[in-house]
Amino acid sequence: MRIDNLQYANWSEKIFRQMREGGVDAVHVTIAYHENFRETVLNVEQWNRWFETYPDLIFHGKWASDVDLAISSNRTAVFFGFQNPSPIEDDIGLVEIWHALGARFMQLTYNNQSLLATGCYEAHDAGITRMGKQVIKEMNRVGLVVDMSHSADKSTIEAAEYSTRPIAITHANPYEWMPALRNKRHDVIKAVTDNGGMIGFSLYPHHLKNKSDCTLESFCQMVADTASKYGIDRIGIGTDLCQDQPDSVVEWMRVGRWSKEIDYGEGSAAAPGFPAMPEWFNDNRDFNNIEQGLRAVGMNDSEVSAFMGGNWYRFYAENFIAA
Repeated sequence: MRIDNLQYANWSEKIFRQMREGGVDAVHVTIAYHENFRETVLNVEQWNRWFETYPDLIFHGKWASDVDLAISSNRTAVFFGFQNPSPIEDDIGLVEIWHALGARFMQLTYNNQSLLATGCYEAHDAGITRMGKQVIKEMNRVGLVVDMSHSADKSTIEAAEYSTRPIAITHANPYEWMPALRNKRHDVIKAVTDNGGMIGFSLYPHHLKNKSDCTLESFCQMVADTASKYGIDRIGIGTDLCQDQPDSVVEWMRVGRWSKEIDYGEGSAAAPGFPAMPEWFNDNRDFNNIEQGLRAVGMNDSEVSAFMGGNWYRFYAENFIAA
């Protein structure tokens, strides 16, 4: 079983076929960064067209059982998620609506302060807001998972402790391995995992040690070390693969509509576009390299299986349903 719990590719038949070649049984895809409700609905409409056009390759996943269906039918189950709470605008009632439409993950922030929590780029972390607590409670009720991948430390710890259901960091790495604003410190990961949550490890080069030159051994050793520290059952993969995206999409991700200036975030003015992926992972056909790398650093078959999909499958089964 292979589950990649975060991708934002420039979707095409080529990529859908590569997912099948790579044995990807399920993928959590970003369908909103800064979009409002109506704009996100249009993104769902586009996905419905892809599901209709390529029914032999992909279908809309809503439940853990859809991963089983994907395996039995040799397809990829596609699960929807948001990297910002913008699709619910300022209306808590839209949380339930979005779950009904198939959304399964929602970040409370994307780098900046939101109505719900503080993003990881803010100078002051005020934690979860009054509205944020109410939205978490509603997300817990309906089965929409709280994702804190782009959130600040205090906000993430408070979310993990306030939520009555496990939360997720779908795509980030340990800060002690690679210092970056988007990576997570020990006390943050501990709060999430101690409360039953999951962290998915990212292959986005700005989150990797030595960035695009990160070695497979370094990444896999980090995975093994993190498993030893927080438990093998609390980790998975969330590649953050942005395959075939034009540089204009980077601007949308980082800037949206909140600024008139280009905010490069974790990039730089000298290299504003997408960085090159490490040579051992360019697309969905390269998951075998990760499995082999994990075995090379001493992880056994059971541990590799848990990391590559089993843990996310269990998380889906426990958390996509109403409380």
